[in-house]
Amino acid sequence: MRGMEGYMKGVNLGGWLSQFDAPTKEHFDTFITEEDIRRIAGMGLDHVRVPVDYTVIETEDGVPKEEGYQYIDRCVRWCRENGLHMIIDMHKTFGYSFDPLDKDDKTIFFRDPVRQQRFYDMWERTAKRYSADLDIVAYELLNEIVMPEVKDLWNGIALKAIEVIRRYAPQTWIIFGGVFYNAVTAVPWLADTKDRRVAYTFHCYEPMIFTHQGAYWVDNMPEDFRIGYPRTLEDYREQTKKLDENLGNTIFREDIRPIGKQFFEGLFQPALRVSKERDIPLYCGEYGVIDLADREDAVRWLSDIHDVFEEYAIGRALWNYKEKDFGIAGEDARPYLQAIADKL
Repeated sequence: MRGMEGYMKGVNLGGWLSQFDAPTKEHFDTFITEEDIRRIAGMGLDHVRVPVDYTVIETEDGVPKEEGYQYIDRCVRWCRENGLHMIIDMHKTFGYSFDPLDKDDKTIFFRDPVRQQRFYDMWERTAKRYSADLDIVAYELLNEIVMPEVKDLWNGIALKAIEVIRRYAPQTWIIFGGVFYNAVTAVPWLADTKDRRVAYTFHCYEPMIFTHQGAYWVDNMPEDFRIGYPRTLEDYREQTKKLDENLGNTIFREDIRPIGKQFFEGLFQPALRVSKERDIPLYCGEYGVIDLADREDAVRWLSDIHDVFEEYAIGRALWNYKEKDFGIAGEDARPYLQAIADKL
């Protein structure tokens, strides 16, 4: 299997230029600093994935914000100086947000040419700005498409966005994923392309009942719920039924394999087949375990999923470096940081 050179072992910088509590200068100046980039490089990683909300780099009227782009500029410089690659991930665009806490229409962007043109303009401006940094900068078109009914519309938008970017970035990696929040099962629905520098992305937080235990934003999830890893598939199914079967549709599939390395290997099979047939690399842009889970259990989960990443040359970026309920940089994670870093 062909991998994404330079983007095989990474971590997300979520919470900095996306999903922040307040868009203040103090936050943008202090949440991620050069010391963080230096620390990430010291962990032996090769890249960072940087989620960016459109509101950081443009106004609601589409006027570019120079001060917002300067934070991306700064991160590019830090990555270059510390030997890291960097993915600019458009986490939210004008007219579209994956976030379930944003109670907006999840389909209107895919049916509205005006919103789409804003998307293309934003990518053209961004690709042009970093055209001198293509040796270390890659682009992820849009984070987590939610509704399955827009999958064909999204393919058309993605292919056009790739054309726009290619005017300024003929060789850099471009990444895009599918519906159901970038589900691995949606990879076969992604548009084929002969572009040798395109990769398919997916996210993996399975079994959800383990990785999202106690998550306040998950419907019908008690905040005091806890469960370990590994447990049998039957245990996870039984506990999921007690909470909400919609929380874990994947683990109820008849073809799912027992928990462990084989669970992830089986889960990834449809994507792996398409990747091999089309010679398009796979990239797992998000995966991880909530910080409420037992850290030793989290390390065991990471060990299993990473064995599969390594075997099939799947690039990846852990969610998340700092805070956002999944961070590995906090004091409580410090005793396990080396074990986590070893698994990355």
